[in-house]
Amino acid sequence: MKLYNTLTRKKEEFVPIEEGRVKMYVCGPTVYDYIHIGNARPYVIFDTVRRYFEYKGYKVDYIQNFTDVDDKIIRRANEEGVDASVIADRFVKEALNDAYGLNVKPATKNPRVTEEMDNIITMISTLIEKGYAYEVNGSVFYDTKAFKDYGKLSGKKIDELEAGARIEVDQNKKSPMDFVLWKPKKEGEPAWSSPWGEGRPGWHIECSVMAKAYLGDTIDIHAGGEDLIFPHHENEIAQSEAANGATFSNYWMHNGFINVDGVKMSKSEGNFFTIREISEKFPYEVIRFFILSGHYRGPINFSRELMESAQNGLERIKNAYSSLVFMLNNSDGTLKEDENATIEKLNGIRKYFEDSMDDDFNTADAVTAVFELSKLINVDLNENSSKELLEKTKNEFDELCDILGIIPAKQVKNSELTEDEILALIEKRAEAKKNKDYAGADKIRQELSDKGVVLEDTRQGVRWSYK
Repeated sequence: MKLYNTLTRKKEEFVPIEEGRVKMYVCGPTVYDYIHIGNARPYVIFDTVRRYFEYKGYKVDYIQNFTDVDDKIIRRANEEGVDASVIADRFVKEALNDAYGLNVKPATKNPRVTEEMDNIITMISTLIEKGYAYEVNGSVFYDTKAFKDYGKLSGKKIDELEAGARIEVDQNKKSPMDFVLWKPKKEGEPAWSSPWGEGRPGWHIECSVMAKAYLGDTIDIHAGGEDLIFPHHENEIAQSEAANGATFSNYWMHNGFINVDGVKMSKSEGNFFTIREISEKFPYEVIRFFILSGHYRGPINFSRELMESAQNGLERIKNAYSSLVFMLNNSDGTLKEDENATIEKLNGIRKYFEDSMDDDFNTADAVTAVFELSKLINVDLNENSSKELLEKTKNEFDELCDILGIIPAKQVKNSELTEDEILALIEKRAEAKKNKDYAGADKIRQELSDKGVVLEDTRQGVRWSYK
């Protein structure tokens, strides 16, 4: 399995620190509002990376933080006249709701800044003791010139950065490129006690601390959006490697930007969309499918037309799956010799899927494999196909879709009924219709609908699918 390492700017074979285990840290959102489509991309992409590692047999320790103290949170709290924790708690809950809608698996841990103050103070103290940080009038700054490898992730040179730096407002810094680790308390802001007086941490220190607390000094993969490469991830490396005396992360993964109608998304452009807003027009499953339809490292363009295309594509996959389930429920055939060619096709599709994911998690090509599987169902299979072949195809479908977090696995997981229960109710409905109890038959149809199952009466019999 190869992945592109931002640190080395090339694809590298993945070799974990510990055999059979992956330690993975993904930067999470600042919880001052609903998460937007730009937040959703790393949520979906790195959840899929995690799922593929698990498919390959790894145990994944997956940490994704919430920044729950920040200028934006404080500003919104002051506007609403509430404590900053009220805002943070509200939008942590909403972020988790959106993640659930996107079928993102729960993280091993979602640490929050406000719960890590003791560890943050300890790491800052260590950096001061080692000569990598200094305190001035209650503020603590990281001395970037003290860390000789500063700039190794982004490729930026500190002399060039200084030359291009604007005049800094904070005159307490030794250099314009030094960044804050601890800032003194201001009126109307939450604060915590520290050796340097009451205050709160800077943004960059939190991820260094949380990664160390839950994954150790050195982790396998650190991931996030490419906008975080500099300064956030660059600063994390400087902090963690100076404090811990060890490599911080062996691999760095970054997803590309999302453009909206060809223009970079930003509030100033008026093209800023939350996931909640988009979900009012397109289901969460379509949003996830859209995100997976492009390679994670490249930019993707968000537009109504492309979302509609993703919705239509997902519908084709769902229809193929419904047909497969119908065939399976109506087949009693045994494996035939002439089905070996179809089995070879199935094996080839799985190989193509795995080869795509092994090559830097190419979900775009992995989605193509699922389309090929849908085509095979529509062209090569029917009710006369053997039960063994149909079951093998369904297992294949379930497994590949589960890795991508798309239909059918998500719907099966969220359904209140098992397949046996659905089939029993369909049989009961057929009996009611046979006895001309149409009201009873309609009641069973409605019961199935309420529990996420749609029925379609066809000449060949009743087909069912998940909503």
